[in-house]
Amino acid sequence: MLASAGPGAPLHGPRGRRPTAGLGRLGLRATPGRVRAFAAVVVLAMAGFYIVASIAVGNARDGLRVIGHDAGPQVLATADLYFALSDMDSQVADILLAGSGSRPGTGRALIRYSQDRATADRAALQAAELSAGDPTDQASVRSVLDGLGQYERLASQAMVLGRQANRPPGPPPAAVIAVYRQATDLMKLQLLPQAYNLTLAGGATVREAYEAKRSAVSSGRVWVALTGLAVLVALAGLQFFLAARFRRQVNFALALATAGLIVLGVSAVRLLSGEAAQLQLAKADGFDSILTMSRARAISNSMRADEIRFLLDPGRADIYSLDYLDVAQTILYVPSGNLGEYYTGLGTAERAYQANSRSVSFLGFFGEEAHAHPGPALTVVLTRFEQVQADDQRMRQLAGAGHSQQAIAVLTGQTAGSSGYDFDRYDQAVVSLISLHRQAFDQAVRTGDQDLGRSVLGSWASLLPVAALGVALLVIAGVRPRLAEYR
Repeated sequence: MLASAGPGAPLHGPRGRRPTAGLGRLGLRATPGRVRAFAAVVVLAMAGFYIVASIAVGNARDGLRVIGHDAGPQVLATADLYFALSDMDSQVADILLAGSGSRPGTGRALIRYSQDRATADRAALQAAELSAGDPTDQASVRSVLDGLGQYERLASQAMVLGRQANRPPGPPPAAVIAVYRQATDLMKLQLLPQAYNLTLAGGATVREAYEAKRSAVSSGRVWVALTGLAVLVALAGLQFFLAARFRRQVNFALALATAGLIVLGVSAVRLLSGEAAQLQLAKADGFDSILTMSRARAISNSMRADEIRFLLDPGRADIYSLDYLDVAQTILYVPSGNLGEYYTGLGTAERAYQANSRSVSFLGFFGEEAHAHPGPALTVVLTRFEQVQADDQRMRQLAGAGHSQQAIAVLTGQTAGSSGYDFDRYDQAVVSLISLHRQAFDQAVRTGDQDLGRSVLGSWASLLPVAALGVALLVIAGVRPRLAEYR
């Protein structure tokens, strides 16, 4: 016989009370509590979406700032430092080779020397700004500035001694050569390597920043999509609950919040996709190619200076010939053990490339550019580079045959068919190619900046908080009338 329950005994056992006890303490057994809980989940999910989207957009903005406005342009300016330094030495060698007489190119060389000095000062200051916080790079900048002052004193002394010696164009007296050797050794062995290292270090900084920011933008795009989807699911759950509990098919405020969220989420994902693409364009089509071709242009000046030194200093002619070959192979590499083989290999590689731009059989800076951005502008550069090498071959043949004055005329002349004229045309072609990449760089940065600032409310920095707050307010507006029914 079963014992009957006592007067105070509960109607249900402990197991029957546990599922609702926690809900009761949280206030979720009643409909108002559940409505508030659903609304709180939506608001918290929207806050998460706002935080994730703000971080992702901030990373995109920082990436564009580093590449397009801060470190990127400063690194490109350090390439000007190498160019200016190498051109200074080239102009000094040209002036000394001209002799005591007045040659039309001498005045031009003096003007370019002064311009290069001013360019080197500006580029060194920009390099100093870029290296702030890096003691090693700052020490390199100071060393370049100190060495530049020392080089100027030696170069000025050599030019003064050269003018005082009454001589025709050609190698100057031994006293002049001795001073110039000190100057050019300082330039080649200390200043140019330090300037080159500054550019490499700055380029590495930009590449690291680009990789970090682009990766952050790409992952941020995924998180924005996921958090946006979470908010959408929470909103859909809230609307379904209200429709089932209150027998109302549509809650206008929540429907508006859902539509706004969809528009905002899709726009944010599209924005981040576009920013990642613009970062890649600015880096790959702009910065990398500008830096590559700027380095090629600067090193071409060193090649030109070695060509002049070959005639200026016969005692080191063999050394300068080897230096010339080494620099030429850095610009455009074809397998060769001497200049004769280089001329032949260059012509073969050039003809193959003109026949098929995908047939890139050479390396070096131009090899990098040919693989990344083949086109008519590069073809012009390669054609004129080959002409420069043809002039160099002719000059060396004349010098080897004892026709030194004719060799000097070929090297320094400014008429068609002379090395000076053809080198200037080659340099102009390189500058034109750099300008094309500069346009791509500027356009990518400009487009990225415009997209970040393009919205009905202004920039995305103002749109995101306003939109997030708007969705939260619409959620509150949507549930408030339902809660009011229980008062």
